[in-house]
Amino acid sequence: MTGPATEFRTLPLSPETLANLAQLGYAQMTPIQAASLPVALLGRDLIAQAKTGSGKTAAFALALLANLNPRRFAVQALVLCPTRELADQVTTEIRRLARAAENIKVVTLCGGVPLRGQLASLEHGAHIVVGTPGRIMDHLERGSLDLEALNTLVLDEADRMLDMGFFDDIAKVARLCPSARQTLLFSATYPEGIERLAAQFMKSPQQITVEAQHDDAKIRQRWYQVEDSERLHTVSLLLNHFRPTSTLAFCNTKQQCRDLVQVLQAQGFSALALYGELDQRERDQVLVQFANRSCSVLVATDVAARGLDIAQLEAVINVDVTPDPEVHIHRIGRTGRGEAEGLALSLASMDEMGSVGKIEQLQGRESEWHPLAELAAGASNAAPLTAPMATLQIAGGRKEKIRAGDVLGALTGEAGFTREQVGKINVNDFSTYVAVDRRIAREAVRKLSAGRVKGKSVKVRLLEDAA
Repeated sequence: MTGPATEFRTLPLSPETLANLAQLGYAQMTPIQAASLPVALLGRDLIAQAKTGSGKTAAFALALLANLNPRRFAVQALVLCPTRELADQVTTEIRRLARAAENIKVVTLCGGVPLRGQLASLEHGAHIVVGTPGRIMDHLERGSLDLEALNTLVLDEADRMLDMGFFDDIAKVARLCPSARQTLLFSATYPEGIERLAAQFMKSPQQITVEAQHDDAKIRQRWYQVEDSERLHTVSLLLNHFRPTSTLAFCNTKQQCRDLVQVLQAQGFSALALYGELDQRERDQVLVQFANRSCSVLVATDVAARGLDIAQLEAVINVDVTPDPEVHIHRIGRTGRGEAEGLALSLASMDEMGSVGKIEQLQGRESEWHPLAELAAGASNAAPLTAPMATLQIAGGRKEKIRAGDVLGALTGEAGFTREQVGKINVNDFSTYVAVDRRIAREAVRKLSAGRVKGKSVKVRLLEDAA
């Protein structure tokens, strides 16, 4: 749907906010924004059912920013998220949308990060806090987070938080918020736990359901029957046959993840693994490399991939069939976003046909099977898929006042590289990651190490050398 009803200017937003939205390229509201913003801006409680990638972050961010008094230096909005990755994405999006207002401070509070820095940030004051339930509870128990001035509570991906066992934490946080507040709950599915949460602490919420944004027709699904012994080798055949630039491969166990990454790396593919036991630093490094195109295949378990929203994902490979058909829909729905077409390739052995049947039932259609023989032709002499970029890690980040512009300036100035040879730059608290064209990676390490960033000499290394 397009037309006047989907334009942001039909909403009671300030001229500065509307100008900022136009500048950020927000032309029309997405269906979830058009359905939820008019209700949320009236101060009503809301339960909105919407998938990741539907534009829901802007739907609640614009509502909580409209409620905010920038001159009052106290926490006025709290957003609870299931994972640190999602919390970081939400924080970034709120900061972009808040650019129109006076200086609005957003603080992220998640586990896996030292408390010390978070305590310091809170002492300096914040308007908006985004975080995971466990760490928010930590701060509330310590008395380092004060919710007295809170007027908006947002639960993002509430179903995922319930899956992860956060019901009690969420209920406790809600009880510690002022009762005269607005609560906005967003969830992709509607399990019974959501009703229990809503009944406990929401005031006659309005319910909104928006159909999934990704169109099944845009995802090409193909199935291949395999023996267990040939499963990992078949993944290489799929990659060489379809040659996707960016692939997320799902395994049911962390051991299978490790085995597949070993097989792929031995064949020259740029592949990395993501599973629950990785520490936060390793996890960050893997995600940075996948998002900036230094790694073309990310092999992950479902738990590790929760909350990830990766743009321009060309293919999803189900190395193992998941016994939960809803999880299958969630896996393949990560490709084919927006205008792009997606490819979902699934491998199944005879033992997994029962799970395949459940998936067919849920999708309301039969699976499309293809012979393995069609993959072998021409795949053997294909050059392995290497990622176009490589990632350099610079020791030093936000705490040393390094900004993305400083790194770009050092590479395109003194080091003499072109803007086109430099990709995404991620500045964390203590490290900075920069993607560069793979062909110049070693030279870039040499030149940056010999030169200066922001007037200082820095330590630089190629991330894959450290693996």
